[in-house]
Amino acid sequence: MKILKSFALAASVSLIPITAAHAEAAADAAADAAAEVEGSAIIVTGARGQTQRSVADSPVPVDVIGPAELKSTGRTGLKEILGNIIPSLTMPALGGGGTSASVRPISIRGLSGDYVLVLVNGKRRHTTSLINNLSRISGGSTPVDIDLIPTSGVGHIEVLRDGAAAQYGSDAISGVINIILDNTAHGGDLSLTGGQQYAGGGELVQLSGSYGAPLGDGGFLRLSLEAKYHDRAKSAAEPIPYLYPLVNGQPDPREAGADHVIAGGYGRSNRDKIINTGYNAELPLGENTTLYSFSTVSYRDIKDARGASVAAPTGYGGQANSQGASVLPQIYPGGFQAYRRIQEWDYQAAVGIRSQLAGWDVDLSTSYGQDNVKLGAENTLNPSIGPNSPTDFFMGRQKQDLWVNNLDISREYEVGFAKPLNVAFGVEHRWERFQNIAGEPDSYRDGGYVIPVDDTPFGRLYGGRSPSPGLVSFTGTSPADETSLSRNNLAAYLDVSTDLTPGWFVGLAGRFEHYSDSAGNTFSAKASTRIELAPGLALRGGVNTGFRAPSLAQTGFSTTQNTVTVIGDERVLTVSKFLPVNSAAALALGAKPLKPEKSLNFTAGITYESGPLRLTVDAYQIRIDNRIVKTEFLGTASNGGSAIRAILEDNGVEDVDSAQFFTNAIDTRTRGVDVVGEYTLDTASVGTFRLSAAYSYNKTKILSVIDNPAELSSLNVTLFGRQARRDLVAATPRSKVVLTSNWSSGPVKVLARATRYGGYTESSNLAASDRTFGGKWIADAEIGYQLTPALDLAVGANNLFDTYPDRNGAIAFDGSGQYGGFAPFGLNGGFYYARVGVKF
Repeated sequence: MKILKSFALAASVSLIPITAAHAEAAADAAADAAAEVEGSAIIVTGARGQTQRSVADSPVPVDVIGPAELKSTGRTGLKEILGNIIPSLTMPALGGGGTSASVRPISIRGLSGDYVLVLVNGKRRHTTSLINNLSRISGGSTPVDIDLIPTSGVGHIEVLRDGAAAQYGSDAISGVINIILDNTAHGGDLSLTGGQQYAGGGELVQLSGSYGAPLGDGGFLRLSLEAKYHDRAKSAAEPIPYLYPLVNGQPDPREAGADHVIAGGYGRSNRDKIINTGYNAELPLGENTTLYSFSTVSYRDIKDARGASVAAPTGYGGQANSQGASVLPQIYPGGFQAYRRIQEWDYQAAVGIRSQLAGWDVDLSTSYGQDNVKLGAENTLNPSIGPNSPTDFFMGRQKQDLWVNNLDISREYEVGFAKPLNVAFGVEHRWERFQNIAGEPDSYRDGGYVIPVDDTPFGRLYGGRSPSPGLVSFTGTSPADETSLSRNNLAAYLDVSTDLTPGWFVGLAGRFEHYSDSAGNTFSAKASTRIELAPGLALRGGVNTGFRAPSLAQTGFSTTQNTVTVIGDERVLTVSKFLPVNSAAALALGAKPLKPEKSLNFTAGITYESGPLRLTVDAYQIRIDNRIVKTEFLGTASNGGSAIRAILEDNGVEDVDSAQFFTNAIDTRTRGVDVVGEYTLDTASVGTFRLSAAYSYNKTKILSVIDNPAELSSLNVTLFGRQARRDLVAATPRSKVVLTSNWSSGPVKVLARATRYGGYTESSNLAASDRTFGGKWIADAEIGYQLTPALDLAVGANNLFDTYPDRNGAIAFDGSGQYGGFAPFGLNGGFYYARVGVKF
């Protein structure tokens, strides 16, 4: 009902007569739009050196997303925004447990976010310190968290949909996202957005703004700020019938006042507060010299219930289970909902100078970034301590640092071709560090408590048991899991390109890198071309090799975790250890030092542009060898059992039921096609229509899986099992369609978008337990009105028709699971919002 009222308001606003002020505002908006289109025509991503290329004549596919498009999605945070616009980018609603439930992993072209390089103003951005160790989608990834860049400070975004490791280095296998900060030297803007889910909860309040001022003679300073509060949505879980044992066959009277929705974290589980700030500045120092600098600083506070719902002490209806034994009634007589806390500081600062020296363009820069996360837990306990257990805990800290120094040099030579030969070369030094720091002892220690046997329901069910050490639902980092790893990287590249004849472009690039750790030395190369067959019609394509060095987090991450495993129909609480790949225990299980993942990419496409119409079709193939994945849990009853546990004990790892580690285990091949069409229709009578259609399809195939290492050859062990393999190839939609219409007339703007996500499967180790979810269309809409040249209003809805995934999940004992967890459009239905914007 509220959303209908919002759209009724928008309809009434659109009937306000167009005044002179409205006409002036419309003219200004049209000028802004034209400037945006003109400015975005020239791209810098994938084009080293002095030669400027447009989107239309780029030899590889590049998408440009302008500020108006970023603003009108109704979404907050760059992950959500780009996921709404870019067809090949998806995110699961619930990727898995741990920190990946709080900071959602992304998938691009069916590959994890690790395989896309993120640049800010062309400079490498540091990755997150939060490893997705418990995520089933993009498991073990440590991508850049683009949500910690203020959207209000972004001028436009260039998305290169091709491998570019030869130009930019590690991680640029599936593409490059270059976030270009706003360089407007005059004026400011401020916007306030508020909204919530149709079903309740998920309240959003976001304030964002930016301000620019001239700096020196021809320079600028642009400041940006973004503050957001987003509450968790109403749980999508089914209420459970009974919390307490039946009394003489009848419900306990306490049931009437109890909350039976136990899985409070099923759906949008975050309550997050984010403050993102930034600046972008340039100061001319002379005729050909410019000093530049930019920075972002962010603070994020997340309170997350995902994966933390815990049984009442009676075990739901009085049935004993291993999880219920951890809920001490002296502390939580009615059960409890534990919360993960993430308090995060993140920053990047860069300074550089551009000049000319003996006819060469020279760019010298340095950049430093850090992601610093404090992990905590609230409303939980360490049951092994007993009734005196604390309920709030400091679980540890994770840090990721990156220091990058670049020297880039370029110039053009007249050599008799149709255009000058562009020569660009440079060197780069990178230093990076990952730290995993221990939490307080109560978050991981074994207190030795034994549940007494007595006549209470809890004592009869669980008396004589010793609860597992560590926290229920989470586990703190112990001193044994602490680590601090660092490495240096030196790289050099050469990039040459020209038009050999009018309409025939050729580019060649090569890059050598040396790592001071097991990643060693690597070389990447790229060749690209574009041939214009007729005015506006061209073929383009290329081939490139690439690589991704293992992250330091993948090398050194270690944790001990309480994991619920389903054995038959019973959920059994087990203790699992994630081993650093270079540890004695991992080596005894056959682990090897991680080496870079290597890729071979092919792309071929056709482009057509004529007046207001632009169409591109690009096919690609990405082969990745030595992909880094997590092993299965080694040591469970069905996977090595007591033999694995004996190896672990012999190497100092005791009191765990299973262990896993990262390994270069598989080779894969991803094939796909991207289609993008755009058309602009200007009419004198009914306004301007900007229409676009985009389609993305990809399919990943596992080509090979390594054999069991010699250390495990005599054991019946599976390193990479059925569920993990299926998650790699079937857990994300293979296809995605995005249809968008932007209509504007005078002061009125209307956005309508329809997105179809293809089907996907949430797999199990048993084929009979697989759950397949069909494709869905999701509609978004926004109506805006320019009240004055300085004031605009908008109302809209994401998931306008309140679409949910299929009810095809396996409902768990706590009521969660009916919609699965991987839906890329979420589990909480529609969201409505309103926004007011001011320019000054």
